[in-house]
Amino acid sequence: MFKLFVPSFIGVLIFFVPITLDGKTTIPLDHMVTAARSLLGEGSGFYALALIVAGALYPLIRGTWRRSLTERVFSVLKLAGVAAAVMALTGWGPAFLHEPDMLPFLFDKLVIPVGLIVPIGAIFLALLISFGLLELIGVLVQPVMRPVWRTPGRSAIDAVASFVGSYSIGLLITNRVYQAGQYSAREAAIIATGFSTVSATFMIIVAKTLELMAFWNLYFWLTLVITFVVTAITVRIPPLSSMDDSKTDGEPEAVPGRRLATAWRTGLEVAERAPSLLSSVALNFREGLLMAISILPSIMSVGLAGLLLAKYTPLFEWLGWAFYPFVAVWGLDEAAALAQASAAGLAEMFLPALLMGDAGLAARFAAGVVSVSAVLFFSASIPCILSTSIPLSVGRIVVVWFLRVALSLLLAVPAGYLVQALAG
Repeated sequence: MFKLFVPSFIGVLIFFVPITLDGKTTIPLDHMVTAARSLLGEGSGFYALALIVAGALYPLIRGTWRRSLTERVFSVLKLAGVAAAVMALTGWGPAFLHEPDMLPFLFDKLVIPVGLIVPIGAIFLALLISFGLLELIGVLVQPVMRPVWRTPGRSAIDAVASFVGSYSIGLLITNRVYQAGQYSAREAAIIATGFSTVSATFMIIVAKTLELMAFWNLYFWLTLVITFVVTAITVRIPPLSSMDDSKTDGEPEAVPGRRLATAWRTGLEVAERAPSLLSSVALNFREGLLMAISILPSIMSVGLAGLLLAKYTPLFEWLGWAFYPFVAVWGLDEAAALAQASAAGLAEMFLPALLMGDAGLAARFAAGVVSVSAVLFFSASIPCILSTSIPLSVGRIVVVWFLRVALSLLLAVPAGYLVQALAG
């Protein structure tokens, strides 16, 4: 009981319970990341550069770049990420790359925070996932998770970790559980593409950019509902519905009327078998560090490419026409602009917010919802998924992204009208 409760309780406190320090209210993990960044000061940039260089060299040293065409492409992109990071840190290179919404945005707002939150989060992740809490809660919420999202009860932890912590933390949990044989390929793919969205703290940045903070509670809860409704639909259609659903270590099924007893017994059994705290922390920290060095170089190169394409080419305008019918059906005045901004979210989830900042309230609200509910974007979450063991190709991910954006727009525009009516 001590092994089940004490580490799990500390893990829940660190990941899920907001506290106020120096006037800032957020989860303790976020406070730790802020403190670590303050402690590093100017050195935080060099720390991020070191991780990026390590990430670019890792596939070359391990030889994993030979595995597939995707691996080779991303190995080249990681090397390009080193060049982009050096430019961001030193100020070298063309002036247009150093505009506030280019390299400075990527490096300061994405790369440094992710480079800190993933390894630090991984240390405390051991408390949350290694001592029985995951399995105990999994049995309790089976009646909801399995019929609605076709995932085990324990996947509820992944979903909550993404919203209160970070998609990278959610993916770290998913990957660890998948490698242990406790998720099938299909379940892991559903969780990675449907639950591992940006955190509530990043949603605040989106809401501020779109001037939606006056409707924060409506924005947060409607976005949460729409994200998970869209996931419930995408799990029932290809490519996710056709993936392999076999696993080696499934979740125990509760006997009717004995769910609480089964959950309690399962949690205690896992706690009893759990390795020492030190070995759990060491294993998770190693996984977190590997994930950080895998995604940071890609954020720099792919994210920069996406920002440049969105700003200087009509690519996302063309792609946006595919989404136009899903917005136009609601008769929105800014239908074309919203469709094109939503398409730009494939490069970077923040782009719809940047592009729709001056639109009407309904369109701004819809853009804010879609930027979160789309889940997948090339500057961070897609490279993060590709760095895991989950068998999702770039092609499959893009198809899921398209379905998510189309469905999100169908639901987000009427939600925007609702908020507009309440505001009026």
